Amino acid sequence: MTGQRALARHSLAVARRNLVQVKNDPGQLLAATLTPVLFTVVFLYVLGGAISGGQAGYQQYLMPGIMAQTVTVASIATGIGLNLDFGSGVMDRFRSLPIARSAVLTGRILADACRLVLGQLVVLGFALVIGFRVQTGVLPAVGAVLLMSLYGIALCWIAAYVGLRIRSMQTVQTIGFLWLTPLQFASSIFAPASTMPDWLRVFVEVNPTSLVTDTCRGLLIGGPVAGSAAGALLWIAAMIAVFAPLAVREYRRRP
Repeated sequence: MTGQRALARHSLAVARRNLVQVKNDPGQLLAATLTPVLFTVVFLYVLGGAISGGQAGYQQYLMPGIMAQTVTVASIATGIGLNLDFGSGVMDRFRSLPIARSAVLTGRILADACRLVLGQLVVLGFALVIGFRVQTGVLPAVGAVLLMSLYGIALCWIAAYVGLRIRSMQTVQTIGFLWLTPLQFASSIFAPASTMPDWLRVFVEVNPTSLVTDTCRGLLIGGPVAGSAAGALLWIAAMIAVFAPLAVREYRRRP
């Protein structure tokens, strides 16, 4: 129990350090806030008429998808940040301190979780300003934000493993966008799976991004959520169970 309390205390200290960095460099928040706003403008006002025949109905469909895209884009920063910390010598300083090695990673994830929640709130606030309406209630809306944030945390662990496994920061960025692209665009973020070819629909329907997005649509605008929620939670648990230990192991092995 004492060890767990120490790990929690050390993780919070590292998280505070990372949050102070964000405070001193607000540009780090752009990926979590400005990017989804730009995607909303492009897909809703430029492509919305072509995709769904009208902006009003498509707006209700699109915004939960934009919330999902927000966490996928923002999660890349975890791997980039860890890679930069190794390159700048910060990790050597951490390793010289009497703290648990896993606290460095959990602290990073905790700080990025705060960034993910902020991004979700910004997107949801922007959605309400442009006319999106929550048709269920406050508690389901809170549940949607929490589920999106949990999914983002799972993606952060994958990004952490990539950032620790690969030495070059440019390569980390490239690979990050490569593995996230099918999760974003081969999903139900922008269009229903039923409109896609059969060969693609098979992947889209099991894509964790689709399951998370569909669950949040149900929580925000109504509809069934049990099946998609179960699948989404299973994916989230599996990703964390696999990639969190891999990231910790890679951190311990990296010179």
